[in-house]
Amino acid sequence: MFEWLERTSVATWVGESLYGYPFMLALHGIGLAIVVGIFVMRDLRLLGLFSGISYDAIDSLRKLAWTGFSINAVSGSFLFTSQATTFVSNIPFLLKISMIFLATVCAGIIQNRMRDEAPEWDDSGAAAAGSVPLLAGLSIAFWMGAIIAGRLTAYL
Repeated sequence: MFEWLERTSVATWVGESLYGYPFMLALHGIGLAIVVGIFVMRDLRLLGLFSGISYDAIDSLRKLAWTGFSINAVSGSFLFTSQATTFVSNIPFLLKISMIFLATVCAGIIQNRMRDEAPEWDDSGAAAAGSVPLLAGLSIAFWMGAIIAGRLTAYL
């Protein structure tokens, strides 16, 4: 299956054309900056930093963050097709995908908790409560782990 994937027209364009790989890599970097930038900023706020920024203001960037995630998913899939047989057994790549999955689960849980509880946090001036700070810390660790593993994919 992965050999077939590498022979598709998309994989050929990404892997062999002058512009395919650099274009997809640039899109991947843009998506990464958007999704990780917004989610890490949100997580830092949930950990008590930047208390002057309301939770509502950070939550208003949620759709943009998920747009960045979508850009990364599409561009990452295109990049994967060009070297599918290599990536499917590459430990750093598999760690990267695992970290992204875990970070995405954290993002969804945090998003639901913020929707329900953030107005109270803003009104009272209190920090995020309960398990949310722990989830925010895990989220940051997962995103950083995904970035590091992604970089190692190119070298190991």
